[in-house]
Amino acid sequence: MHTNTSSRPRLLGPVASFFAHQTTDPEAVARCFTEDAVVLDEGRQHRGRAAIAAWNARSVAEYRFTTEPLAAETTSERTTVTALVRGSFPGSPVQLRYRFAVRGELITRLEIAP
Repeated sequence: MHTNTSSRPRLLGPVASFFAHQTTDPEAVARCFTEDAVVLDEGRQHRGRAAIAAWNARSVAEYRFTTEPLAAETTSERTTVTALVRGSFPGSPVQLRYRFAVRGELITRLEIAP
């Protein structure tokens, strides 16, 4: 297990790409995932790259948020990133946990929860 709590956690390639594009390019976010990947966020499931791109675009438009990864822990094929999220939503800012499952160079699953 590797835990990084420095000011800028080191992230696996596809996870780093996800955060780099999360608020600017929904299509680039979708390319971080496998064709049949699943994202679970706010009690909803988004399956496949097209649905993931649409979810990301809606989230950015609705919440106008920024995300700052604070810490990362990687075990085997799982990476959990704790991030500070600021935006136009009640309770902002909030710390969220992004739980990624990664296979090769792509994300297969992402769960976002408090």
